[in-house]
Amino acid sequence: MGCGVPVAEIVFTKMGEEYVERQNAYFLMSKKMKGSNISDIKDTEMAWEMGYAIARLHMAFIQCEKEIALWDNGLLKEMRGWVRENLADNEWRIVGEAEYLKVVESLETVYDYLPKQLIHRDVHFGNFLFLHGNFVGYIDFDLSQKNIRIFDICYFLTGLLAEETSDTLTKEEWLESVKAVIAGYERMIKLTEKEKEAIPCVMECIEILFSAYFIGTKDVKRANDAYHVFHFLQECEDDMKNVI
Repeated sequence: MGCGVPVAEIVFTKMGEEYVERQNAYFLMSKKMKGSNISDIKDTEMAWEMGYAIARLHMAFIQCEKEIALWDNGLLKEMRGWVRENLADNEWRIVGEAEYLKVVESLETVYDYLPKQLIHRDVHFGNFLFLHGNFVGYIDFDLSQKNIRIFDICYFLTGLLAEETSDTLTKEEWLESVKAVIAGYERMIKLTEKEKEAIPCVMECIEILFSAYFIGTKDVKRANDAYHVFHFLQECEDDMKNVI
């Protein structure tokens, strides 16, 4: 990518096009990148590398914003919109209305102060490639959009709690990952005090968002799983503030 982001190189069609359209579906081919995904979610060194890699991507995205136009979205807009609608349609059976309102009101108090820019929006170990312990590239930009920049950090960290593995993180291990990711990110980009203050709330919003999404797809188990992560985050608020 011209913005200095290590991504897969597009293979052009015989007609010199980047993609083809068939029956309202779009197809694109790219060269396979070197590296693989990280599977050890307990490795704090890799967590630091992930934080640093997110920051590098954000820096490059600032330049990309001048050249490309993508969906201008916002977490607060989503929380007030389809998230609320799905929870209400479910008659607040999984996420209570009072819980929802408390989190959204907390987000509202800081939202205007949170830096916004182009973000990846789907940050997890599966979308960042490493080779011999070194970061080598990013993949899957399907959900990229303009949003609050800490969304990527919070999304990655809450995703560690949702990993369906036999080697689940303990609370203490997860908090070490929180500390490592933020340290890695701040190696390049310093978070504002408002951003640090908002991180627990944004994480809780993400899990409510997931619960609402799975309610919409009729996947009650995953909706409840997201709700349980939401409660875990609420219980960890003070601990998170200490490590952040």
